[in-house]
Amino acid sequence: MKSSNKKWWAMWTVSTLLLIGYYAYAMTNGDESNFLPGPSSHGHYQIELACDTCHGEAFAGPEIMQKACVGCHSEELERVEDSHPRKKFTDPRNVDQLEQLDARYCVTCHNEHRIEITDETGVTLPSDFCLLCHQDIAEDRESHRDLEFNTCANSGCHNYHDNKALYEDFLVKHADEEATNGHAVLPERNLAAFINAISDRPLSSLMASDADMPNTVTQDDIVILSWSASAHARNGINCSACHMSSYVADDRWNKSPSEAVCKECHAKEQEGFLASRHGMRTAQEMSAMSPSFARLAMKQKSHEQSLSCHSCHDSHRYNTVEAAVEACIGCHDDKHTLAYKASPHYQLWQQELAGTLPEGSGVSCSSCHLPREIIRERGHQRTAVQHNQNDFLRPNEKMIRPVCLKCHGLGFTFNALADEALIEKNFTGKPEKTVASIEMALKRERTDKKKAN
Repeated sequence: MKSSNKKWWAMWTVSTLLLIGYYAYAMTNGDESNFLPGPSSHGHYQIELACDTCHGEAFAGPEIMQKACVGCHSEELERVEDSHPRKKFTDPRNVDQLEQLDARYCVTCHNEHRIEITDETGVTLPSDFCLLCHQDIAEDRESHRDLEFNTCANSGCHNYHDNKALYEDFLVKHADEEATNGHAVLPERNLAAFINAISDRPLSSLMASDADMPNTVTQDDIVILSWSASAHARNGINCSACHMSSYVADDRWNKSPSEAVCKECHAKEQEGFLASRHGMRTAQEMSAMSPSFARLAMKQKSHEQSLSCHSCHDSHRYNTVEAAVEACIGCHDDKHTLAYKASPHYQLWQQELAGTLPEGSGVSCSSCHLPREIIRERGHQRTAVQHNQNDFLRPNEKMIRPVCLKCHGLGFTFNALADEALIEKNFTGKPEKTVASIEMALKRERTDKKKAN
């Protein structure tokens, strides 16, 4: 063998051994990011190293991955009455459409680790994918004849999974609404009343002197005063309820109760938190999310904070007013957040806190991103805060029915959500975009009436 060949073989062998050593080191030290085939989407990057969450096992097929997708997202799809459910494409009458787009599987449209072709909603198909099935739409809808091929999913138009705010009868019904409903008030949270309704022992208010910690435990007076001023004390939740709960072995005093204790009374809220950007790492038994992981701009001072219930709801005080605004802007540093305190929404929030507006009429960060919802539990109805902000992100049209229409008209909402510059200014000003969806629906209604006559 020539000496030059020996030299190249030696270099190749050394390089191979170095690579093997590097990856072995990475694996043994818990750094698996080197094995990712590419960056993950906005929705999954936090848990991209928990590979089994989506893949189940090495080289898993589409059925395994589909099961993983549905495991996380089925409840949301059911809630919005998925306009393209899997059963539509397993129907023999639609089998021909599978040749164009196999919509039985989420990964057909949402292909992870392809960030270069992934849009903000996690779709990895060209923007004209709707035409694969709806190329003849202009024959049925005159209003669609002059539209460009890639406008289907524009703001105010079609959302593949959730079209509840875009059905024509809904558009016509809300066509004449004013920009703002001046009498909007959020439903009042009523967890205490709900607990009273399902409990044999009514809740009663407690004072600082009622604190029931054991004599062997010493506690700072400030902590006792904080607890006594909280909603917990006002509704009869004493120290032992959290520090000596059923989650603590042998009924011993636990100085720092885990979030499992919160779940005893706030199961629905914790369920939402664990499905959210804030809690999804915890749900996968990974280290808790911290702002340092975020792709949005975050304040440097908060980078290493681990997110949990106590991150927003300060221990013992559990002040929901602070959690609604200050907790959010304590971490977030993006343009939308920074513009909040100069917005009309913040002015309303300040007026509510000052008592010049009724409770529930101000607009905090959580009013929009963690909205209140009416749920039924154990045969009773209660108002809860939805802690899964993912339900109202990407595309932002998901906010229309559960959030925006509580205060605004549909036309104004379409235009505002389509105006990215206005969103950055936290809706200070008027929309400079115009979405034609409502006018198109009205025009079709007029045409249908003429044909009927």
